[in-house]
Amino acid sequence: MNALIVDPRDNVIVAIEPVAAGDTVTYLVGGEPVSLTAAEDIIIYHKLAIRDIQKGEPVVKYGEHIGAATAFIPAGAHVHVHNVDSIKEDRRAKE
Repeated sequence: MNALIVDPRDNVIVAIEPVAAGDTVTYLVGGEPVSLTAAEDIIIYHKLAIRDIQKGEPVVKYGEHIGAATAFIPAGAHVHVHNVDSIKEDRRAKE
């Protein structure tokens, strides 16, 4: 295994070692291995799409929306600030 999915609702996985374009990326879902091909080089601890993510669609990690795709992201592609608009929460203290 060279990647990790945090929650079964996620549409991204996290590389737990560097991955080169064309490498097979494998992670476990319910104890069963799932594989896909990396579309590009991914550095350790960065995200890859596990399926096509359409422009405007939520990016889901930890079972939560962490942002929205700013462009089409194909399965196996790097998911990062260049193609995701992060959701900023208001963390100011409520009065």
